Amino acid sequence: MSTVPLRGWPYGGRRSPKHILARLGVDPSSPEKRASTFPFSPEDATCGVENEMQTVVIGSRDCVDLPRIIEESNYFQNIIKRHQRGELPRKVISDLERWLSENPANVWESSWVRFRQRCLSEPASKVLDEDLRCDKRDPESGLRADVGRFLFFSHGEAHLRVPVSYLLKLALADVVGIQHDAPPLIRSIATRLLNHFQSDNTSPETHSFHVIPLSVGEGMGAAVAAESALRFLLIQLLVQYAGRRFGLLATGQKVLVYFSPHPPIRQKALNDIITDSFYRELFMNPCLSGWDRGEDKHRYMHLCHQVMSRAQLNALGRLKEAGIINTNLVVLPTSSNSSLLNNGAHISLGSRMLTRALSDDSSGFLPAHEKYFGDLVIKFVEHFLPLFVGAYSAAPYRLDFGDFHPERVLSFLPYQLDYTHLRMIWRRWKKKAHIKVRPFGVRLTPFGPPWVDGLLSRFLSLKGDFVPDFRLLDYLVGVMSTDRSPALDGRLGNEERLKRDLVDLGVFDSQMPVYLPYRLREFLKKGFSGFEGRIYSQFAGFRRDLAPAVDLQNLLTCLAFQLIGAGRLNHHQIPDSPEVESERRQVFFAAAIGLPTFYVRVDTENLILRSLLKRVPGVRPSRRYPGFLRVQLEEYRRTLVQWLVGEAAGLIESSGLGATFEDLRLRLELPGEYSACGRLADGSMGTFKARNPIEINAVEFNRETERYYRQGLRLQHMEEALSFLEQALAAAASDEGFKESGLREALSRVLGGRSSLNFLRSVSKEVLSETVSDEELIRLINLLLIIIQQASLKASQSAIPPEGRGDRPYEDAHAPIHRQAHR
Repeated sequence: MSTVPLRGWPYGGRRSPKHILARLGVDPSSPEKRASTFPFSPEDATCGVENEMQTVVIGSRDCVDLPRIIEESNYFQNIIKRHQRGELPRKVISDLERWLSENPANVWESSWVRFRQRCLSEPASKVLDEDLRCDKRDPESGLRADVGRFLFFSHGEAHLRVPVSYLLKLALADVVGIQHDAPPLIRSIATRLLNHFQSDNTSPETHSFHVIPLSVGEGMGAAVAAESALRFLLIQLLVQYAGRRFGLLATGQKVLVYFSPHPPIRQKALNDIITDSFYRELFMNPCLSGWDRGEDKHRYMHLCHQVMSRAQLNALGRLKEAGIINTNLVVLPTSSNSSLLNNGAHISLGSRMLTRALSDDSSGFLPAHEKYFGDLVIKFVEHFLPLFVGAYSAAPYRLDFGDFHPERVLSFLPYQLDYTHLRMIWRRWKKKAHIKVRPFGVRLTPFGPPWVDGLLSRFLSLKGDFVPDFRLLDYLVGVMSTDRSPALDGRLGNEERLKRDLVDLGVFDSQMPVYLPYRLREFLKKGFSGFEGRIYSQFAGFRRDLAPAVDLQNLLTCLAFQLIGAGRLNHHQIPDSPEVESERRQVFFAAAIGLPTFYVRVDTENLILRSLLKRVPGVRPSRRYPGFLRVQLEEYRRTLVQWLVGEAAGLIESSGLGATFEDLRLRLELPGEYSACGRLADGSMGTFKARNPIEINAVEFNRETERYYRQGLRLQHMEEALSFLEQALAAAASDEGFKESGLREALSRVLGGRSSLNFLRSVSKEVLSETVSDEELIRLINLLLIIIQQASLKASQSAIPPEGRGDRPYEDAHAPIHRQAHR
């Protein structure tokens, strides 16, 4: 990559990025210095993870909250009355009644739970009272206006009704509240962790209990995997505790919490047969935890759902403008959109160097520089995002022939790609999918009526498609810039300018943040400087998938700063036009679909992409698209790895990532055996006699995938988390800091002098089978809290002091990564 003139630099050329970085302590004089002194180098970077999770309540229709609340609702009673008056067809009621009655597994996704309020200990009741206040910062603010949704009387006794996301917080407060003789340290640890249990729009959401320093000595991403695994294990233990302590199991409510990237099949079906308002009433989280004004946050989540639902409808017009829909025969979307049910992981990286500089007015490093560097880093990293898709995280999904309407499967892509790339992707997707009528060679797309499409699918063997990561297609990953308002041109305020344009186009709402696959975390808004990766769907394993994903994300971020400091990367090389932005992001979406090829203009203005394509084998002029190059996706991904191995050799060596890149090569060469997508799909096919997901009926495959996430994969994650806990206990035995902090004494009291390792090994099987005794379960929770605290104390020895916290507008409060450590 050759040096080119600067554009967008806030100093107007008087000081170059190289000079600014040098003032921060960067030394590019040797490979060793470059690998150790740049932002996000080993020992400088920190990391935190936010996880969105799926919940179910298993039980009969008359025991579980969701079917009961539907049947008791005014909505249900009103549609019955309207049908009796002849205003509504019988189908409106029969569809909902069928949904309620045809549930043989008795699995109710995203249901709330209900139990007697007297089951709560006094400390847990105090937590509830505080969270029911209108404004938690004001003790005199009174109760929330919607308190009647949570408190009710049944059979003359007070009951509580809450989402599972809040159940976890109550369980943690309760488990320490009932232990009057427990070490005070246990209660203080639990109190600190309470606000880490929050909610996404519907799902439970947790974020790291502490910021994890990325150091070679701690295994870089392996430390992040350990923290995430232990956090997951605590959730599982709290679910088991709540089931017994709050009488959930006794009243026919078995709760499960697990990782699952897709909207559940049955919940999507319910979304299709009820109104958007009733859907929000049932499933939008009330935001009891984590927000000072929970009702305001709850209204914000309603807004998000309304905007996504409106965008889904407006996408029809865009598809017609693009020439993908050529007739008026379309499947109209419902007024309610289920895309917010997609769950994923957000990995945030922070730089101590940048955070310290922005905290120090004399450093010369200003928010304008942070923005210039940050936007440029994002544009560079986006070229490498296809390496992550399917390899480290995935959301394998089967599309039936009847699903293959462009207005359904292209989802939010009309807002994320320009029409040229959208048309190319749709044409190539139809060619890849199994929708070809043999021997005529005609590719059919569904006509609309389900009975017609079903007949065609059966008689013509039209199977649809299998995609590696459907979540990235079913969710708004990143909005596209407009011609007048680029999102990543390195100038302050560009996101606000873009939002105004998008609002005028009917795409967005000004209260929502600009969605991007890789997003800058600005110091003045978050209190730290870094980046958030929002591309991760489902990790098959903590150590095997999450850890190397963190390492690769950090390496790419650090490498971008090195190239900027060397004068080899600036904004001019990656222009900020919507076409260039779409050109690089189409590769990311092609990887999510599993397309074998993509197309790039011969004279592309993206100098970085042009430089990379010169190294890719098999690139040739396209016969179908004159003026475009045809690029094989797998060759492009291999080239990215080879380029990184050469360009970032010093950084790879200093970070100890040689084995990570060997593993990445295997994930690309043998995806069925080594990639996350291959292993997740293999787990879903466990009960089928098939070698390929496309051989399995789409509904059956997707239903089995949900069952695998709920049972098999959840248990695998628990087993891995228990192994992390065992390693942490073994390490604590020789840690002097563990003794000096009082944690060893607390652990001894909790276990009554028993060996912690022996105790863990004696209860592990019972934990997995959910047969561990109440007493041992509480001991294990206490032990886990102590180990979590030890990791937090160890990490805090190198944490950044919470200076210069900055201002965080409400719209950014939904992404809480790092905020505990940097406040």
